[in-house]
Amino acid sequence: MKRLVIITFLASLGYGQGNAEHGKVVFEKLYCSACHGHDGQGGSSGPRIGTKPPAVAVLIAYVRKPAGGMPPFTAKIVSDADLTDIHAYLSSRPAPPALKDVPLLNQ
Repeated sequence: MKRLVIITFLASLGYGQGNAEHGKVVFEKLYCSACHGHDGQGGSSGPRIGTKPPAVAVLIAYVRKPAGGMPPFTAKIVSDADLTDIHAYLSSRPAPPALKDVPLLNQ
């Protein structure tokens, strides 16, 4: 819990914003896209996590001890810094268009 408070505090100061380009590389390397889609838009078994992912500390905590069918990723597999970069990548993804702006859905 103390670690979570420290991470949250540092994030509030602007530390740990992450590198989106490196985050994309790590996201693809770990095959996160297999479940969460290439841009984190959601997939067959994973929820949408792109555009507005949870706070970095929440993302790290969940990845370490997930619920449901997601396997845990220990610090030996992916570091907190890499997860911060993944968060930056997901945050950089553009929001999907509003349903009213998708011509095929408005015929």
